[in-house]
Amino acid sequence: MTGAAGALRTTPLIDLHRELGARLVEFAGWQMPVQYGSILEEHQAVRQAAGLFDVSHMGEIEIRGGGALALVQRLTCNDAARLEPGAAQYSALTTAKGTFVDDILVYRRAREEFLLVVNAGNAGKAFAWIAGHAEGDVEVVDASARWAQLAVQGPRAAAIVQSMTAVDLGAIRGYHFAEGSIGGVGAILSRTGYTGEDGFEIYLPPEAAATVARQLLRAGAGAGLRPCGLGARDTLRLEAAMPLYGNDIDETTTVLEAGLSRIVRFEKGEFVGRGALVRQKEIGIPRQLCGFEMIDAGIPRHGYAIRVDGREAGTVTSGTLGPWVKQSIGMGYVPAGQARPGQHVQIVIREREAKAAIVPLPFYRRPR
Repeated sequence: MTGAAGALRTTPLIDLHRELGARLVEFAGWQMPVQYGSILEEHQAVRQAAGLFDVSHMGEIEIRGGGALALVQRLTCNDAARLEPGAAQYSALTTAKGTFVDDILVYRRAREEFLLVVNAGNAGKAFAWIAGHAEGDVEVVDASARWAQLAVQGPRAAAIVQSMTAVDLGAIRGYHFAEGSIGGVGAILSRTGYTGEDGFEIYLPPEAAATVARQLLRAGAGAGLRPCGLGARDTLRLEAAMPLYGNDIDETTTVLEAGLSRIVRFEKGEFVGRGALVRQKEIGIPRQLCGFEMIDAGIPRHGYAIRVDGREAGTVTSGTLGPWVKQSIGMGYVPAGQARPGQHVQIVIREREAKAAIVPLPFYRRPR
Protein backbone atom coordinates (compact mmCIF):
# COMPACT_ATOMS: atom_id res chain seq x y z
CA MET A 1 0.00 0.00 0.00
CA THR A 2 1.23 3.51 -0.76
CA GLY A 3 0.19 7.04 0.00
CA ALA A 4 0.81 10.23 -1.95
CA ALA A 5 3.93 10.57 -4.07
CA GLY A 6 6.96 10.70 -1.81
CA ALA A 7 5.01 9.49 1.22
CA LEU A 8 6.05 6.50 3.29
CA ARG A 9 4.55 3.19 2.28
CA THR A 10 2.14 1.55 4.70
CA THR A 11 1.19 -2.06 5.27
CA PRO A 12 -2.40 -3.38 5.29
CA LEU A 13 -2.28 -3.27 9.10
CA ILE A 14 -1.70 0.48 9.41
CA ASP A 15 -5.18 1.17 10.82
CA LEU A 16 -4.77 -1.63 13.36
CA HIS A 17 -1.40 -0.27 14.43
CA ARG A 18 -2.96 3.12 15.08
CA GLU A 19 -5.89 1.59 16.99
CA LEU A 20 -3.44 -0.29 19.20
CA GLY A 21 -1.51 2.90 19.96
CA ALA A 22 1.69 1.96 18.15
CA ARG A 23 4.52 4.43 17.90
CA LEU A 24 5.16 4.58 14.16
CA VAL A 25 8.57 5.25 12.62
CA GLU A 26 10.15 5.25 9.17
CA PHE A 27 11.91 2.00 8.28
CA ALA A 28 13.25 1.23 4.79
CA GLY A 29 10.71 3.60 3.27
CA TRP A 30 7.80 2.17 5.26
CA GLN A 31 5.78 3.50 8.17
CA MET A 32 6.14 0.74 10.74
CA PRO A 33 5.36 0.20 14.44
CA VAL A 34 8.50 0.33 16.56
CA GLN A 35 6.57 -0.44 19.76
CA TYR A 36 3.06 -0.50 21.20
CA GLY A 37 4.04 -0.06 24.83
CA SER A 38 7.28 -1.27 26.38
CA ILE A 39 9.89 -2.90 24.13
CA LEU A 40 11.05 -4.84 27.19
CA GLU A 41 7.55 -6.24 27.81
CA GLU A 42 7.09 -7.12 24.13
CA HIS A 43 10.47 -8.89 24.12
CA GLN A 44 9.61 -10.88 27.25
CA ALA A 45 6.18 -11.80 25.85
CA VAL A 46 7.86 -13.48 22.87
CA ARG A 47 10.31 -15.36 25.08
CA GLN A 48 7.60 -16.52 27.51
CA ALA A 49 4.32 -16.58 25.54
CA ALA A 50 3.89 -15.14 22.04
CA GLY A 51 4.14 -11.99 19.97
CA LEU A 52 2.46 -10.92 16.74
CA PHE A 53 4.57 -8.97 14.24
CA ASP A 54 3.56 -7.21 11.04
CA VAL A 55 6.30 -8.00 8.52
CA SER A 56 4.32 -7.13 5.41
CA HIS A 57 7.07 -4.74 4.34
CA MET A 58 9.24 -7.69 3.29
CA GLY A 59 9.58 -8.36 -0.43
CA GLU A 60 8.51 -11.53 -2.26
CA ILE A 61 9.90 -12.69 -5.60
CA GLU A 62 8.41 -15.63 -7.46
CA ILE A 63 10.55 -17.72 -9.81
CA ARG A 64 8.96 -20.42 -11.93
CA GLY A 65 9.55 -22.49 -15.04
CA GLY A 66 11.88 -25.20 -16.25
CA GLY A 67 14.90 -23.02 -15.52
CA ALA A 68 13.81 -21.92 -12.04
CA LEU A 69 16.09 -24.24 -10.06
CA ALA A 70 19.10 -23.45 -12.25
CA LEU A 71 18.57 -19.71 -11.72
CA VAL A 72 18.22 -20.03 -7.96
CA GLN A 73 21.29 -22.26 -7.84
CA ARG A 74 23.35 -19.79 -9.85
CA LEU A 75 22.43 -16.76 -7.74
CA THR A 76 22.40 -18.18 -4.19
CA CYS A 77 25.16 -19.79 -2.15
CA ASN A 78 23.07 -22.48 -0.45
CA ASP A 79 21.93 -25.61 -2.30
CA ALA A 80 18.31 -25.22 -3.38
CA ALA A 81 18.42 -28.65 -5.04
CA ARG A 82 18.30 -30.13 -1.53
CA LEU A 83 14.84 -28.66 -1.02
CA GLU A 84 11.78 -30.76 -1.59
CA PRO A 85 8.48 -28.95 -2.21
CA GLY A 86 7.34 -27.74 1.20
CA ALA A 87 10.86 -26.97 2.46
CA ALA A 88 12.69 -23.68 2.94
CA GLN A 89 16.24 -22.58 3.59
CA TYR A 90 18.16 -19.53 4.73
CA SER A 91 20.47 -18.36 1.96
CA ALA A 92 22.05 -15.34 0.34
CA LEU A 93 22.10 -13.67 -3.04
CA THR A 94 25.83 -13.19 -3.55
CA THR A 95 27.89 -10.77 -5.63
CA ALA A 96 30.92 -11.79 -7.67
CA LYS A 97 33.01 -10.88 -4.61
CA GLY A 98 31.10 -13.31 -2.39
CA THR A 99 29.39 -10.46 -0.54
CA PHE A 100 25.68 -9.94 0.05
CA VAL A 101 23.19 -8.59 -2.42
CA ASP A 102 20.78 -9.68 0.31
CA ASP A 103 20.19 -12.46 2.80
CA ILE A 104 16.98 -14.28 1.95
CA LEU A 105 14.64 -17.19 2.56
CA VAL A 106 14.11 -19.62 -0.31
CA TYR A 107 10.83 -21.55 -0.39
CA ARG A 108 10.30 -24.41 -2.84
CA ARG A 109 6.57 -24.47 -3.56
CA ALA A 110 6.78 -27.00 -6.43
CA ARG A 111 9.46 -28.70 -8.53
CA GLU A 112 9.65 -25.68 -10.83
CA GLU A 113 8.42 -22.91 -8.53
CA PHE A 114 10.27 -20.96 -5.84
CA LEU A 115 9.36 -18.05 -3.58
CA LEU A 116 12.23 -15.86 -2.41
CA VAL A 117 11.63 -13.55 0.55
CA VAL A 118 13.95 -10.53 0.60
CA ASN A 119 14.51 -7.60 2.93
CA ALA A 120 12.25 -4.57 2.53
CA GLY A 121 15.06 -2.16 1.75
CA ASN A 122 16.51 -4.53 -0.85
CA ALA A 123 13.32 -5.62 -2.64
CA GLY A 124 13.87 -3.55 -5.78
CA LYS A 125 17.60 -4.27 -5.92
CA ALA A 126 17.11 -8.01 -5.39
CA PHE A 127 14.42 -8.25 -8.06
CA ALA A 128 16.58 -6.38 -10.58
CA TRP A 129 19.55 -8.62 -9.75
CA ILE A 130 17.55 -11.82 -10.24
CA ALA A 131 15.68 -10.65 -13.34
CA GLY A 132 18.94 -9.45 -14.87
CA HIS A 133 20.38 -12.97 -14.66
CA ALA A 134 17.28 -14.80 -15.88
CA GLU A 135 17.42 -16.54 -19.24
CA GLY A 136 15.64 -19.38 -20.96
CA ASP A 137 12.53 -21.04 -19.58
CA VAL A 138 12.11 -19.01 -16.41
CA GLU A 139 9.75 -16.30 -15.20
CA VAL A 140 10.72 -13.84 -12.45
CA VAL A 141 7.91 -11.84 -10.85
CA ASP A 142 8.03 -9.16 -8.17
CA ALA A 143 5.02 -10.40 -6.21
CA SER A 144 5.51 -8.17 -3.16
CA ALA A 145 2.20 -6.38 -3.67
CA ARG A 146 0.37 -9.72 -3.67
CA TRP A 147 1.60 -10.83 -0.26
CA ALA A 148 1.25 -9.60 3.29
CA GLN A 149 3.14 -11.31 6.07
CA LEU A 150 2.39 -11.86 9.75
CA ALA A 151 4.71 -13.55 12.22
CA VAL A 152 3.54 -15.25 15.40
CA GLN A 153 6.58 -16.09 17.53
CA GLY A 154 7.06 -17.65 20.95
CA PRO A 155 6.53 -20.90 22.88
CA ARG A 156 2.72 -20.58 22.62
CA ALA A 157 2.71 -19.50 18.96
CA ALA A 158 1.93 -22.92 17.51
CA ALA A 159 -1.09 -23.44 19.77
CA ILE A 160 -2.47 -19.99 18.93
CA VAL A 161 -2.07 -20.42 15.18
CA GLN A 162 -3.40 -24.00 15.38
CA SER A 163 -6.65 -22.69 16.84
CA MET A 164 -7.31 -20.89 13.56
CA THR A 165 -6.31 -23.49 10.98
CA ALA A 166 -7.09 -27.08 10.05
CA VAL A 167 -3.50 -27.58 8.87
CA ASP A 168 -1.64 -29.94 11.20
CA LEU A 169 1.07 -27.58 12.41
CA GLY A 170 2.70 -30.32 14.45
CA ALA A 171 3.63 -32.05 11.21
CA ILE A 172 5.54 -28.99 9.97
CA ARG A 173 9.19 -29.14 10.98
CA GLY A 174 11.45 -26.13 11.26
CA TYR A 175 12.18 -24.54 7.89
CA HIS A 176 9.23 -26.29 6.33
CA PHE A 177 5.82 -24.95 5.37
CA ALA A 178 2.34 -25.96 4.32
CA GLU A 179 -0.21 -24.27 2.11
CA GLY A 180 -3.74 -24.18 3.50
CA SER A 181 -5.95 -21.60 5.13
CA ILE A 182 -6.09 -19.61 8.33
CA GLY A 183 -9.23 -17.86 9.44
CA GLY A 184 -10.80 -19.01 6.19
CA VAL A 185 -8.11 -17.31 4.08
CA GLY A 186 -5.66 -19.14 1.82
CA ALA A 187 -2.12 -18.81 3.15
CA ILE A 188 1.37 -20.22 3.41
CA LEU A 189 2.15 -21.30 6.98
CA SER A 190 5.90 -21.43 7.47
CA ARG A 191 7.74 -22.65 10.57
CA THR A 192 10.37 -19.94 10.40
CA GLY A 193 11.10 -16.68 12.19
CA TYR A 194 13.56 -14.01 13.21
CA THR A 195 13.39 -14.11 17.00
CA GLY A 196 15.17 -17.28 18.12
CA GLU A 197 11.83 -18.76 19.17
CA ASP A 198 9.51 -21.33 17.65
CA GLY A 199 6.76 -19.81 15.58
CA PHE A 200 5.16 -19.26 12.22
CA GLU A 201 5.41 -16.75 9.42
CA ILE A 202 2.10 -16.47 7.61
CA TYR A 203 1.93 -15.27 3.99
CA LEU A 204 -1.55 -14.23 2.88
CA PRO A 205 -3.39 -11.76 0.61
CA PRO A 206 -3.02 -8.13 1.74
CA GLU A 207 -6.76 -7.54 1.77
CA ALA A 208 -7.20 -10.27 4.39
CA ALA A 209 -4.19 -9.46 6.59
CA ALA A 210 -5.85 -7.05 9.03
CA THR A 211 -8.82 -9.35 9.60
CA VAL A 212 -6.57 -12.35 10.27
CA ALA A 213 -4.35 -10.27 12.56
CA ARG A 214 -7.36 -9.22 14.63
CA GLN A 215 -8.52 -12.84 14.81
CA LEU A 216 -5.09 -13.94 15.97
CA LEU A 217 -5.00 -11.28 18.69
CA ARG A 218 -8.41 -12.43 19.95
CA ALA A 219 -7.46 -16.11 19.75
CA GLY A 220 -4.23 -15.52 21.62
CA ALA A 221 -5.45 -13.05 24.24
CA GLY A 222 -5.75 -15.69 26.94
CA ALA A 223 -2.33 -17.14 26.08
CA GLY A 224 -0.51 -13.84 26.45
CA LEU A 225 -0.16 -12.92 22.77
CA ARG A 226 0.93 -9.30 22.35
CA PRO A 227 1.41 -7.12 19.29
CA CYS A 228 5.12 -6.41 18.90
CA GLY A 229 7.08 -3.83 16.95
CA LEU A 230 10.45 -3.41 15.30
CA GLY A 231 12.11 -2.59 18.63
CA ALA A 232 11.46 -6.01 20.14
CA ARG A 233 12.13 -7.68 16.80
CA ASP A 234 15.62 -6.16 16.85
CA THR A 235 16.48 -7.09 20.45
CA LEU A 236 15.13 -10.62 19.95
CA ARG A 237 17.07 -11.27 16.75
CA LEU A 238 20.26 -9.87 18.30
CA GLU A 239 20.04 -12.17 21.33
CA ALA A 240 19.67 -15.01 18.81
CA ALA A 241 22.64 -13.60 16.80
CA MET A 242 20.63 -13.32 13.60
CA PRO A 243 22.30 -10.78 11.28
CA LEU A 244 20.54 -7.64 10.09
CA TYR A 245 21.22 -6.47 6.56
CA GLY A 246 22.63 -2.95 6.58
CA ASN A 247 24.11 -3.44 10.04
CA ASP A 248 25.88 -6.79 10.28
CA ILE A 249 26.01 -7.74 6.60
CA ASP A 250 26.01 -5.86 3.31
CA GLU A 251 27.78 -5.68 -0.06
CA THR A 252 31.14 -5.13 1.66
CA THR A 253 31.03 -8.27 3.85
CA THR A 254 31.45 -11.81 2.55
CA VAL A 255 29.32 -14.72 3.65
CA LEU A 256 32.36 -16.34 5.26
CA GLU A 257 33.36 -13.21 7.16
CA ALA A 258 29.79 -13.05 8.50
CA GLY A 259 30.23 -16.49 10.07
CA LEU A 260 27.67 -18.06 7.73
CA SER A 261 29.79 -20.79 6.15
CA ARG A 262 26.97 -23.21 6.94
CA ILE A 263 24.91 -21.72 4.10
CA VAL A 264 27.74 -21.90 1.54
CA ARG A 265 27.56 -25.16 -0.43
CA PHE A 266 30.72 -25.22 -2.52
CA GLU A 267 30.04 -28.80 -3.55
CA LYS A 268 26.89 -27.91 -5.50
CA GLY A 269 28.94 -26.38 -8.32
CA GLU A 270 29.29 -22.91 -9.77
CA PHE A 271 27.38 -19.93 -8.40
CA VAL A 272 27.97 -16.19 -8.43
CA GLY A 273 30.78 -15.43 -5.98
CA ARG A 274 31.94 -19.02 -5.58
CA GLY A 275 35.45 -18.33 -6.85
CA ALA A 276 35.95 -15.41 -4.49
CA LEU A 277 34.70 -17.44 -1.53
CA VAL A 278 36.91 -20.42 -2.44
CA ARG A 279 39.94 -18.12 -2.52
CA GLN A 280 39.00 -16.53 0.78
CA LYS A 281 38.54 -19.93 2.38
CA GLU A 282 41.96 -21.02 1.14
CA ILE A 283 43.91 -17.97 2.31
CA GLY A 284 41.81 -17.32 5.40
CA ILE A 285 39.29 -14.62 6.14
CA PRO A 286 40.80 -11.26 7.17
CA ARG A 287 38.03 -10.40 9.61
CA GLN A 288 35.15 -12.12 11.33
CA LEU A 289 31.78 -11.14 12.73
CA CYS A 290 31.84 -12.05 16.40
CA GLY A 291 29.77 -11.53 19.51
CA PHE A 292 30.84 -9.81 22.67
CA GLU A 293 29.51 -9.12 26.16
CA MET A 294 30.28 -5.96 28.09
CA ILE A 295 32.39 -6.29 31.22
CA ASP A 296 32.31 -2.61 32.10
CA ALA A 297 29.08 -0.64 32.33
CA GLY A 298 27.70 0.68 29.07
CA ILE A 299 25.52 -0.28 26.12
CA PRO A 300 27.23 -0.81 22.76
CA ARG A 301 25.59 0.76 19.72
CA HIS A 302 25.95 0.46 15.96
CA GLY A 303 28.97 2.39 14.74
CA TYR A 304 30.96 2.39 18.00
CA ALA A 305 34.65 1.61 17.55
CA ILE A 306 36.14 -1.69 18.75
CA ARG A 307 39.73 -1.63 19.95
CA VAL A 308 42.15 -4.40 20.90
CA ASP A 309 44.94 -3.33 23.23
CA GLY A 310 44.05 0.28 22.50
CA ARG A 311 44.31 -0.08 18.71
CA GLU A 312 41.40 0.27 16.30
CA ALA A 313 40.24 -3.21 15.32
CA GLY A 314 36.70 -2.88 14.01
CA THR A 315 33.24 -1.46 14.50
CA VAL A 316 30.15 -2.50 16.41
CA THR A 317 27.49 -3.54 13.91
CA SER A 318 24.67 -4.25 16.40
CA GLY A 319 24.38 -3.72 20.13
CA THR A 320 21.81 -3.51 22.91
CA LEU A 321 21.01 -4.41 26.49
CA GLY A 322 19.61 -7.92 26.02
CA PRO A 323 16.27 -7.96 27.88
CA TRP A 324 16.24 -11.73 28.37
CA VAL A 325 19.95 -12.43 28.83
CA LYS A 326 20.18 -9.33 31.06
CA GLN A 327 23.55 -8.41 29.64
CA SER A 328 24.86 -5.67 27.36
CA ILE A 329 25.72 -7.51 24.15
CA GLY A 330 26.82 -6.74 20.63
CA MET A 331 28.28 -7.98 17.40
CA GLY A 332 31.02 -6.53 15.25
CA TYR A 333 33.90 -7.31 12.92
CA VAL A 334 37.42 -7.76 14.24
CA PRO A 335 40.55 -9.29 12.68
CA ALA A 336 40.05 -13.05 12.46
CA GLY A 337 42.97 -13.76 14.77
CA GLN A 338 41.38 -11.65 17.49
CA ALA A 339 37.90 -13.19 17.26
CA ARG A 340 38.58 -15.97 19.75
CA PRO A 341 36.14 -16.43 22.67
CA GLY A 342 37.73 -14.96 25.77
CA GLN A 343 39.61 -12.26 23.85
CA HIS A 344 39.26 -8.93 25.63
CA VAL A 345 38.37 -5.88 23.54
CA GLN A 346 37.42 -2.30 24.28
CA ILE A 347 34.23 -0.64 23.03
CA VAL A 348 34.53 3.13 22.67
CA ILE A 349 31.40 4.58 24.30
CA ARG A 350 31.30 8.38 24.23
CA GLU A 351 35.10 8.57 23.96
CA ARG A 352 35.50 6.17 26.89
CA GLU A 353 37.00 2.70 26.49
CA ALA A 354 34.73 0.10 28.11
CA LYS A 355 35.97 -3.48 28.54
CA ALA A 356 34.21 -6.34 26.77
CA ALA A 357 34.96 -9.99 26.00
CA ILE A 358 34.41 -12.03 22.82
CA VAL A 359 31.89 -14.82 23.48
CA PRO A 360 30.45 -17.68 21.42
CA LEU A 361 27.24 -17.02 19.49
CA PRO A 362 24.33 -17.01 19.87
CA PHE A 363 23.77 -15.18 23.14
CA TYR A 364 20.44 -16.99 23.59
CA ARG A 365 19.20 -20.46 22.65
CA ARG A 366 15.62 -21.39 23.29
CA PRO A 367 15.08 -24.36 25.64
CA ARG A 368 14.53 -27.64 23.81
